[in-house]
Amino acid sequence: MPSSRLCLSAALLAILAPRLPAQQAAGASPTYTLMVDTLVPMRDGVRLHVAVYAPASRTAPLPILFLRTPYSIASAAGELQSPLRELAEDGYVFAFEDIRGHYGSEGAFVMQRQPRANRNDPRAIDEATDAYDTIEWLIHRVPDNNGKVGMLGVSYDGWLVVQALLDPHPNLAAASPQASPADMWVGDDFHHNGAFRLSYGFEYAYAMEQGREWTDYPFDRTDTFEWYLALGSLARVDSLFGARIATWRNFAEHPDYDAFWQQQADVRNIRRRISRLTVPTLSVAGWWDQEDFYGPLAIYQELERHDSTGINFVAVGPWNHGGWWRQGRKLGAIDFGDATGIYYRERIQRPFFACWLKARRPDCLSHEATLFRSGENRWVTSDAFPAREGVARRSLYLQSGGGLSFDRPAARAAADSFISDPAHPVPYRPRPIQPTYGRGSRWYTWLLEDQRFVHERPDVLNWSTEPLTQDLTISGDIVASLFASTSASDADWIVKVIDVYPERMDSTPELAGYQLMVANEVFRGRYVDGYDRPRPLVPGRVERFTIDLHPQEYTFLRGHRIMVQVQSTWFPLIDRNPQRYVPNIFRARSSDFVRATHVVYHSGRFPSHIELPVVTAP
Repeated sequence: MPSSRLCLSAALLAILAPRLPAQQAAGASPTYTLMVDTLVPMRDGVRLHVAVYAPASRTAPLPILFLRTPYSIASAAGELQSPLRELAEDGYVFAFEDIRGHYGSEGAFVMQRQPRANRNDPRAIDEATDAYDTIEWLIHRVPDNNGKVGMLGVSYDGWLVVQALLDPHPNLAAASPQASPADMWVGDDFHHNGAFRLSYGFEYAYAMEQGREWTDYPFDRTDTFEWYLALGSLARVDSLFGARIATWRNFAEHPDYDAFWQQQADVRNIRRRISRLTVPTLSVAGWWDQEDFYGPLAIYQELERHDSTGINFVAVGPWNHGGWWRQGRKLGAIDFGDATGIYYRERIQRPFFACWLKARRPDCLSHEATLFRSGENRWVTSDAFPAREGVARRSLYLQSGGGLSFDRPAARAAADSFISDPAHPVPYRPRPIQPTYGRGSRWYTWLLEDQRFVHERPDVLNWSTEPLTQDLTISGDIVASLFASTSASDADWIVKVIDVYPERMDSTPELAGYQLMVANEVFRGRYVDGYDRPRPLVPGRVERFTIDLHPQEYTFLRGHRIMVQVQSTWFPLIDRNPQRYVPNIFRARSSDFVRATHVVYHSGRFPSHIELPVVTAP
């Protein structure tokens, strides 16, 4: 969940300061001082560490911005600076809290603690009650507050905001969950459609649970691709972790979408707990979020079902995980032409909180959805996302000879095949693959890597259109329908939609021929009948795998080509599917890992295709 070793919370905490630098423009920001640094008792007696900062001079009561984190508030002493600079300039009281069991707070840490089963038990606790109890304390103990509290946070901190929304305190007047995971089995940090996110899950679980403070795993190889390959079966992790890492035990004991994962899923909890949205909410996501892209849009869409008064908003930009808290002009090799992060903080986040916490109604957001349309590199707004009008669903079909077009294939029999070998998996980014966290890691921008590094591998299939004769804009959900078979009894299917730049780029020659991933996803074949109904695949039987590639707002420019890549390994991002069906891959033996021939069909009977939401109106 973090976008750096100590997540964005460390950056958050760095903004708090007892003074401003001398060169700060006069009047741009107030001077902040530490008002409170204490332990606040929760309903069960456990005390949580809270630090409160406020402008040194105030002429009127101020609202409170409340941020909770598992990544330490100890560095909440530095100078007031990005990323909360714009909010600090407006004048708020800032309250920060270490959650249970980490850093300065008492109690036991539980990764994504599940909502309490008995809401009527006065001593039952979860993250919602801890947020509620802290807000109650802040409202009555912080001098000169106006009785309104806003919450925001990125990643795990954003998930904590969602938990507060499940049982909101009456004084919670605005919330912004940003890059929050929503379902750790379906589409966020730990699994995607049942496929386990190996390097991330392994390294994050260790870092969070090895002790009360973040601890990196001590790899003894520079290239973690080699380390994870040498590890072999995931069953060997037990000998590395023992019983210390509770989250890893949960991975191994709950390989399928059982009650454990379902009870933790925010989408389901919102459905169970919220009958009507009463807290204005701004969800934030990045199109190239390497950790939690599924979550924030799923949360926004579920909240939309419960919003009868127009207080549910969403903003999505060309960012990686939490990238809107930086300048946001470039990501990897791609330049988006403007400082999109600054735009978001000035034009979306700042007015959102001013509207609902300071009653500055002229600042209220005028549109429900604010989206950055990459390719064209401009912001667009709409009253909902996906848009309800001006978009047509069109199917882009795989063709014989590596072609890709909107014409349905007519051939009676057409297919392409490749051999998938777990002993020689496809890397998900160019090697060497550094540990996920730390200086120099390319984890943060891997979704924008030039895909030519795997383009000609024999175990990666490719189809592409001719150069486009006019711009093609998509807005909404992309869905792959893959008709495929395997010679084994299980298979992973990875589908990527790619923008292929022209071979000549006079203004940016370094991008000539670049293959930029616009959408992608993995699907574990055993779940073709449903996430709670795994079964072996029948060797040779053609199955239809429907894979949600998630929403996008993107323009493929004239002269560019659209490419589709299909492969079966993505290592070590995704664990290796043995390809011989076993009930629990976390308990697979070395002998279960077998080579297999996978076939992708593109005939009239089995027309594999990508369904695109094509914009038809300007």
